[in-house]
Amino acid sequence: MTVYKIPVSVLVVVHTTDGQVLLMERADARGFWQSVTGSQDSGESLLETAIREVREETGLDATKYALTPWGIETEYEIYPRWRHRYAPGVTRNTEHVFGLKLPAPIAVFLAPDEHVASVWLPWQEAARRCFSPSNAAAIRELPARLYNLRKT
Repeated sequence: MTVYKIPVSVLVVVHTTDGQVLLMERADARGFWQSVTGSQDSGESLLETAIREVREETGLDATKYALTPWGIETEYEIYPRWRHRYAPGVTRNTEHVFGLKLPAPIAVFLAPDEHVASVWLPWQEAARRCFSPSNAAAIRELPARLYNLRKT
């Protein structure tokens, strides 16, 4: 029996207090850089999905840092190269954005079947490097998020 991905996912922008962003290069698409992403599992909350995906993709325990839902939801067309992972006829995914604020860049431990390299970049450069328009847009939100976090 084939188990298909649920077309609901999280995007977690892992960043530092000074605006550096963690990006990872996909193993199945070299040259495609992204933040932590992943589909929700059945019965899982979006927060649980974010915590699990951060752990699986970076080795970081997101519960030890400030993990915040950003209230950004983007529906997009699933890239044709990855549609086989979803039930037949599913072509759209809804992505929910979170931010994970770290005090400074931290070494991460990549899942080798998912990512082959990682880099910490200033947010402007990270946004330019992302292959996903919704990922780039989320990273461009970071300065306002950092300002709002400092205000409270």
